[in-house]
Amino acid sequence: MTLMSKPMGPIPPGFATIDGELAIAGVRARDWVARAGGAPLFVYDAGLIAQRMASFRAALPGIGLHYAVKANPLAPLLAFMADRVDGFDIASGGELAALQAVGVDGALIGFAGPGKRDADIAAAIAGGVTLHIESPHEADRALEAGARAGIAPRLAIRVNPDFQLAGAGMRMGGGARPFGVDAEAVPALARRLVAAGADWRGFHVYAGSQSLDAAAIVASQVATLELVARLGEAAGVLVPRCNLGGGFGIPYHAGQTSLDLDAVGAGLAQALATRAPILADTRFVVELGRWLVGEAGVYLAPVIERKHSRGETFLVIDGGLHHQLAASGNFGSVIRRNYPLAIATRIAAPADEVAHVVGCLCTPLDRMGDALALPRAEAGDLVALFCAGAYGASASPAAFLGHGPAREILVGAG
Repeated sequence: MTLMSKPMGPIPPGFATIDGELAIAGVRARDWVARAGGAPLFVYDAGLIAQRMASFRAALPGIGLHYAVKANPLAPLLAFMADRVDGFDIASGGELAALQAVGVDGALIGFAGPGKRDADIAAAIAGGVTLHIESPHEADRALEAGARAGIAPRLAIRVNPDFQLAGAGMRMGGGARPFGVDAEAVPALARRLVAAGADWRGFHVYAGSQSLDAAAIVASQVATLELVARLGEAAGVLVPRCNLGGGFGIPYHAGQTSLDLDAVGAGLAQALATRAPILADTRFVVELGRWLVGEAGVYLAPVIERKHSRGETFLVIDGGLHHQLAASGNFGSVIRRNYPLAIATRIAAPADEVAHVVGCLCTPLDRMGDALALPRAEAGDLVALFCAGAYGASASPAAFLGHGPAREILVGAG
């Protein structure tokens, strides 16, 4: 019985070939491996990230662009972003320290997350960071920390909205959530923060992530504008800033297509043109992580062994879910589907076999590709797994089974 191949996602644009091999930022993949000192290796193309930023600026003029550090906190990448984005969004004291280490001004940082430690709150206040308050108790702790430090803390409220981002891969708002303050409780809390002398910064509404539906994103943004206007009016406070969240997705799987950014920009511009008077002077920002860096990253891992079992071929790589958990289907996926994958050292060759690409871990969960149509690969060939720039190295269990972390490099940064 012949094994039928399964589809995989589209290889992102921006990559080329040199002498039949994958090229990243104009250099062959195996040459990047040599320069980095070996593989497994994540390669992030700064040029592709810069192109993504430029497309955002063109489609959404006047909207602030924030980078969500959780997508990829590599220090050289943060340094590259520092003078190219309008701000950063973090979710821990560790991410704050990472930004401070590359010289990012605290005034450009917003700190969200439902379980901020006292030490992290104190460090954020001392550094001039805006805390996105997620509960009345957290508000008390922030005000007390500010009083101890003799600083009026910069505070915004993260709102748990009464709507969701339709079609989102991960829903962060609507219903009962650990994130944010339920919308109906926000006006009273906003009044209390202002009365207590906080440096009031406005609202943060993040309804969901990983959406490829421009109409759904625009509908969520329109609902957000209506919600924050209503909350500001009910609280009797101005709205200096509104973080509209993000939600912009990238295509990982077969049948998915890229987000229509121009449609998002046009829809948001129309909504802003008719926004409520209370939002006339509000500064609007969008926070993006995956959409900025996800498609700019490639994970390279060498084939260790070519195995056959009961008529099927397995390419065993030096790598796997301990570096790329999401690609294995074990990071929020209900049904595992193939990410875009190629034999980097034979990328121009036609497919002539169907093979499974598996990791080196001693678990059946460690699958990077199921039944893929690929050119024949041998031990020593490099496998390239695309869409690896976000939620890869830092979101995977690198210590699992003791194989160690992958190398990471930023290339094309000038």
